[in-house]
Amino acid sequence: MLLDGRDSAAVQQAAQALADGALLGLPTETVYGLAADASSDAAVAKIFQAKGRPSDHPLIVHIAPGAGQAAGVAHFASQVPAFAQKLMDAFWPGPLTLILPRRDGVGAAAAGGQDSIGLRCPSHPVAQAVFRAAAALGVAGVAAPSANKFGRVSPTTAAHVQAEFGDDLLVLDGGACTVGIESAIVDCTRGAPVLLRPGNISRTQIEQACGQPLRSKEELAAPDPRASGTLEAHYAPSAKVRLMGAKALQTALDLLGQALDGKPASIGIYARSLLQSRSAQVVYRRMPDDAEAAAQELFAALRQFDTQGVRLIWIETPPDGPDWEGVRDRLQRASVA
Repeated sequence: MLLDGRDSAAVQQAAQALADGALLGLPTETVYGLAADASSDAAVAKIFQAKGRPSDHPLIVHIAPGAGQAAGVAHFASQVPAFAQKLMDAFWPGPLTLILPRRDGVGAAAAGGQDSIGLRCPSHPVAQAVFRAAAALGVAGVAAPSANKFGRVSPTTAAHVQAEFGDDLLVLDGGACTVGIESAIVDCTRGAPVLLRPGNISRTQIEQACGQPLRSKEELAAPDPRASGTLEAHYAPSAKVRLMGAKALQTALDLLGQALDGKPASIGIYARSLLQSRSAQVVYRRMPDDAEAAAQELFAALRQFDTQGVRLIWIETPPDGPDWEGVRDRLQRASVA
């Protein structure tokens, strides 16, 4: 069932569904989430079952903004390092997840059984309204991984969520996501900030906000906590994805005949460079030159190629600049699957 996220009655219905232990499709500024009460093991189990996600792969817990933010953090986290608080002050509400030590007996299922937990405060007004209403009903935090089958392309519209889970799932429509890729994840459990997953907040911005450099995984002896969306293979469409430079892309198109394995070729091209192909079976979509715009449309573009029935997606490798790190990360993981 699709509800208008601008309707206060729909927001209250969504909050009640969370309080009742049901699943909910929910917009955030990054991607749409498949949401449930993070404190209910039974509700969280429904997320893992619906997504086909391993139960030891942790979920991010979303909390209400404003006065509810401090309460939500205190409910789930046993401590907040000073540099983590600086990151909250700088980027919450917004697309940043912090991994913090977890309080005993709280959110174990959502955390995948770890002694740490990922927390985020989204900036999307519909998500904020739902979280405030849910908090008033006793829901301290909402576990909400991307609303797609495990390992597949994340949804950035309510229609994408419906395509994944059908009409039986209650979905709040909050429009297309403005960021388009998942939040950056910073591990704050080892005495220094470690970037586990890049997003649209740059390394430089994170370092400036917390007042110290990001450390690499190799620098610190303790193993990385498991975190959402950090598996080597992830974000993959049905078609096989391959990254290559513009010159290699054009060469491949020049060599491509009208057939692939004896069948008509069906290839999607996603590139910033203007490429040419004589094959009518090649579908071309131009990637924006701006990293923020590319991130916003990335998952929608991959889903569109799947809808068009292409068998392969050839993508021009994004630039090396720091602004493109989040897009590069998602495409590299999509190409591994």
